[in-house]
Amino acid sequence: MVKCDIRDKSLAKQGKLRIEWADNQMPVLKKIRERFEKEKPLKGMKISCCLHVTTETANLMRTLQAGGAEPVLCASNPLSTQDDVAASLVVDYGIPVFAIKGEDRDTYYRHLVSAIEHGPDLTQDDGCDLVGLLHQQYGDTYLKNVIGGTEETTTGVIRLKSMEREKALRIPIIAVNESDTKHLFDNRYGTGQSTIDGLLRATNILLCGKTFVVCGYGWCGRGVAMRARGMGADVIVTEVDHVKAIEAVMDGFRVMKLEQAAPYADIVITVTGNLNVVDRKHMELFKDGAILANSGHFNDEINIEALEELSVSKRTVRDFVDEYTLKNGKKIYLLAEGRLLNLSAAEGHPAVVMDMSFANQALGAEYLVRNGSNMEKKVYVLPKEIDHEIARLKLESMGIEIDSLTEEQVEYLASWKSGT
Repeated sequence: MVKCDIRDKSLAKQGKLRIEWADNQMPVLKKIRERFEKEKPLKGMKISCCLHVTTETANLMRTLQAGGAEPVLCASNPLSTQDDVAASLVVDYGIPVFAIKGEDRDTYYRHLVSAIEHGPDLTQDDGCDLVGLLHQQYGDTYLKNVIGGTEETTTGVIRLKSMEREKALRIPIIAVNESDTKHLFDNRYGTGQSTIDGLLRATNILLCGKTFVVCGYGWCGRGVAMRARGMGADVIVTEVDHVKAIEAVMDGFRVMKLEQAAPYADIVITVTGNLNVVDRKHMELFKDGAILANSGHFNDEINIEALEELSVSKRTVRDFVDEYTLKNGKKIYLLAEGRLLNLSAAEGHPAVVMDMSFANQALGAEYLVRNGSNMEKKVYVLPKEIDHEIARLKLESMGIEIDSLTEEQVEYLASWKSGT
């Protein structure tokens, strides 16, 4: 756990100010926290959370705590922890945190185990590492007490649905990522802006005039492509899904195979959730000075082992920038060790979009406490009424009012009879 020595108390002060700043941009979660404080819907619940340790996550932890829960937090990525935030959660809020930025693989998994040993009634995951490890190694000890869990991201949902298909899933899981108020905003606008933020912080390059390749045109890829074009880049999209490829074309992007795009690429960013999307055959085609990065959850999207094999030397030239010199003399620059660029080299998504995402997490936990005992061992989506209530609260916080259907309109839309 993060140590609370003199230095960490000083670090915690900085973290607390940043947590408060983010909280000012999270009015929906604040409203939920105020209600939780009064009603205590999570009273006595031990919640083991495996999420990126950011200012926004800190405010989710505060909300769970306000609801009467006993949360503990570990990181869902070795490079995504903000140490000042971790320190503040421990020092100022008394919430145990098992995370440090840059932790190695062994430390990362030791921290996952520490969160599991909390003996959770509920889990909250981002990428399914916690739930996966819980099922694989600690099921007999801890799973019997778990009511259910929530999952934050696309990659985690994919893994969980695989577990469900193989009858391996032993608890109900709410796929928070599938809520409209999560993926339509967090994935698209959050990933789009924060990925460009991480790219620019790491490299300080000018995007105008650069050939920018986005691998994957899901909601995250759309956001990255849109923001790169807005910065003046010439954007190419690569896809394996025919429908998404058509969407990218009709959104005004060039679409082609990565092998075709590779020789022209100044920047390649992967957002697919898949394995070896950028592989050896692509690396051999890149121009001198090409930049590689990933904003998918795991660092598997770029075949780093192949890059190492193709190279004669490697050196770190800037924070989060490793220069690989290939045997043919060309240089390729890998950002953030191939891990999440937006959380490694920057601060992650802006709080204003995480407000809705973490509102879903908080209300998902409440929903599981109320309904988990009657739910099957499969992946669920939060009811639409909860999704719409989060949207209503968000609009209210923005001072925006919208129309309502009249009774006549409701009746008309519900009727199957011809109106002619």
